[in-house]
Amino acid sequence: MTPNIPKATAKRLPIYYRYLKILADSGKKHVSSTELAETVKIDPATIRRDFSYFGALGKRGYGYDVSSLLAFFKTTLSQDKLTNVALIGVGNLGQALLNYNFHKSNNARISAAFDIDPQITGLIRSGVPVYPLEDMQEQLRLQQIKIAILTVPAAVAQSVTDELVAGGIKGILNFTPLRVTVPENVRVQNVDLTNELQTLIYFLQHFEHNG
Repeated sequence: MTPNIPKATAKRLPIYYRYLKILADSGKKHVSSTELAETVKIDPATIRRDFSYFGALGKRGYGYDVSSLLAFFKTTLSQDKLTNVALIGVGNLGQALLNYNFHKSNNARISAAFDIDPQITGLIRSGVPVYPLEDMQEQLRLQQIKIAILTVPAAVAQSVTDELVAGGIKGILNFTPLRVTVPENVRVQNVDLTNELQTLIYFLQHFEHNG
């Protein structure tokens, strides 16, 4: 059973996993927290503390066994299980996500998409069937989908979210600017691309002005 770990640690685990996979593919057997730190840009003390939540994963003077650590994180992050995800809204961003469909991840895929446009519902887009929105709750239950990506217009984001919750969705990756309201047992990750870009611009300008 996964221990109760801080959210900040949980967010770093996929970063560790991706790097360990690169190490394993290159044939490296052992890695130290210092080596990890230099690559993932996280200080060694933080890495050791993150790993300590899961017990004794390494040995002093020996470092971490790459294959063992990779196997551990693969199970912890459910990388050994395929998770089906629903995409709600096949507009420009939705289509881009369909085209991508998590090629670099081996544990998640968009298996169903939903839209209100009759010109695309009933079709296969980038290998994914597009269903009319009125079929969403039924398909979510039939396909046992618990995670949805929301890329609908902000004006309908909350009403669609309510339908997702009614359909049994437990996690929503929200690309809309609206901060949707959900019950306590539903997790929402907000992805505000505009805000992220503005933050990046601010830091670049700040760096330049103080460089």
